[in-house]
Amino acid sequence: MSRTPLLLLPGLLCDARLWRDQIAGLEDVAAPVVADLTLDEDLGAMASRALAAMDAAGAVRFALAGLSMGGYAAFEVMRQAPGRVERLALLDTSARPDTPEQARQRRGLMSMTRSGQFRGVTPRLIPRLLHEANQEGPLAEEVIAMAGRVGKEAFLRQQEAILGRPDSRPGLAAIAVPTLVAVGEADVLTPPELAREMAGGIPGARLEVIPGCAHLPPMERPGEVTALLRGWLD
Repeated sequence: MSRTPLLLLPGLLCDARLWRDQIAGLEDVAAPVVADLTLDEDLGAMASRALAAMDAAGAVRFALAGLSMGGYAAFEVMRQAPGRVERLALLDTSARPDTPEQARQRRGLMSMTRSGQFRGVTPRLIPRLLHEANQEGPLAEEVIAMAGRVGKEAFLRQQEAILGRPDSRPGLAAIAVPTLVAVGEADVLTPPELAREMAGGIPGARLEVIPGCAHLPPMERPGEVTALLRGWLD
């Protein structure tokens, strides 16, 4: 059986570890490529780099999944090359731009990073990234280690890209591929109501709220996310 090319887009301060369990769990049905979203400071360049990675993999058409910032980049891939995407999965993300308060908080974290306090950023984010049951212990340590691998310069580039993202809501109705929208039930960064908004705007989209997790379901509830993506790929 041929495997579906699958482009995976990580979130802010995330690398391929975010998708580790899904890559392993879907190896019989998917040929995954994890895009590098650490090198560019605007979403257009991120999307172009991701598309080039699929070119290098020989994939003309592919399934596309993005989490958080990866979801913002997924919308940009849909704008640049809609005909190449066979199906779309949007996890713990939003079609909206930042509110003024969100932008203020984002710039505050960037200011901390520029002043040499990057190591203090992720511990501040842990309560917003993970469910309260996961905020101490090995999983939290893995999230902090992942952020350390991404590093402060990439973090600043990614935040610039996020700040500059457009409002993707006007384009939702034009998405004409099978779409899964999923969100952790305790996600406070991109809460379930934003997932409902996206699913309501995309014709035929399927909405799934994942229990027992917050903003990083692929790491917090890997089995559930793998099962959702398997059904989406089927």
